[in-house]
Amino acid sequence: MIPFSDEELMEPVRNIITKVQPSLALDGGDIDFITIKNGVVYVQLKGACIGCGSSGNTLKYGVERQLRMDIHPELTVVNVPFGMENQIDQL
Repeated sequence: MIPFSDEELMEPVRNIITKVQPSLALDGGDIDFITIKNGVVYVQLKGACIGCGSSGNTLKYGVERQLRMDIHPELTVVNVPFGMENQIDQL
């Protein structure tokens, strides 16, 4: 169980997302932070990351790994497809 509320995690998670953005930009991609619910971080990959075969690895071994190392080892990351931002509860 994560000992932080979703609200307490917002700013640290935003900082990590900002930290990984330059790496994605090198390949023409980007990432937007959407929200956190129950310790799950919802993001949206953009640019060249959309449809890229490595995007799953980027999320798991790039973004999620950084969040787990810097904030808490139980955080997970989910990519929200474009147009599904208002349906996060259904993902």
